[in-house]
Amino acid sequence: MYFKKLRFLNAKFQEVESKLSDLSVVLNQEEYKKFSKQYSYLRPIAEKYMQYLRLLNSIKDIEELKNSKDFQIKELAFAEYDDLVEVKNKIESEIKILLIPPDPNDDKNIIVEIRAGTGGDESALFVGDLYRMYARFAEKKGWECEILNSSSTGLGGYKEIIFEINGSGVWCYFKFEKGTHRVQRVPETEISGRVHTSAVTVAIFPEAEEVDVEIKMEDLRIDTYRSSGAGGQHVNKTNSAIRITHLPTGLVVACQDERSQMKNRAKAFKVLRAKLYNKKILENANQISNERKLQIGTGDRSEKIRTYNYPQNRITDHRIGYSMYNIKEVMDGDLSGLVNKLIEAEMEFKLNENNI
Repeated sequence: MYFKKLRFLNAKFQEVESKLSDLSVVLNQEEYKKFSKQYSYLRPIAEKYMQYLRLLNSIKDIEELKNSKDFQIKELAFAEYDDLVEVKNKIESEIKILLIPPDPNDDKNIIVEIRAGTGGDESALFVGDLYRMYARFAEKKGWECEILNSSSTGLGGYKEIIFEINGSGVWCYFKFEKGTHRVQRVPETEISGRVHTSAVTVAIFPEAEEVDVEIKMEDLRIDTYRSSGAGGQHVNKTNSAIRITHLPTGLVVACQDERSQMKNRAKAFKVLRAKLYNKKILENANQISNERKLQIGTGDRSEKIRTYNYPQNRITDHRIGYSMYNIKEVMDGDLSGLVNKLIEAEMEFKLNENNI
């Protein structure tokens, strides 16, 4: 069992607990936040470790009783030993899960960006379908969903839609959605009934706070313009839309959904900050080329993570080779079954990766 690692983490927990009672740390907001986060991760490990040690001592005592010359004591000892071993195996499994390093973004809200790829109008319609799927899933979870920017088409679809989802554990569920989603179905506009294949790209960004990334005003070019598409006469007749270009990176974000230029500006900054933070994460992980391709993609059919096959009522996630045959329920926001499979696969990968 992983005593060396557990002993180290238990000692670390004692150290962090001591730091949190230090007045200099309590008065330093950043330090206190840092140690509080470590405390939240280490406390259940330390508690489970102490429980495990007590259990091992109990098993040791019972093993001695198994050699008793008293038949009744010996019989009871064997029965209790089996029960304790079962508890031991259960605790070991729980410790394995606890030892998986936490994702630093688990407590963050997210920004979702869905773009039409190959497939023309049908791809734009599927962007709208995915947005509604995610919005309904968020509603089922009790999370808040708000559109930050959108570019709609005349048929009810979207060339692009950007929205945020706020709630506990949002990143944990949505981080698996990044990549290219492929749809196979007969479009409403198809007279001959022929199945079309289209693709859209989904990018997921953890929402960043000002302390996560610094934005210098001299690095920005901010343009205002009249919004287009839905929004009413007032929106279209005023320069309420905002476009922000981050000159050092070339990142461009725009927002036009609000009537107020100030609100559009605030939302645009929120998206820019999230994208810069995501870029920072990728660079720190030395995976910028591969991860960026995985996050954004090109909308090409070959770069798929998931296929939605309507004629066969099948959704297949190609990363784990798992299929479900309830496409209507999933598109209505019932994503939990699929996402839980992805969480299990990630957990198994992390256990192997960390030699746990």
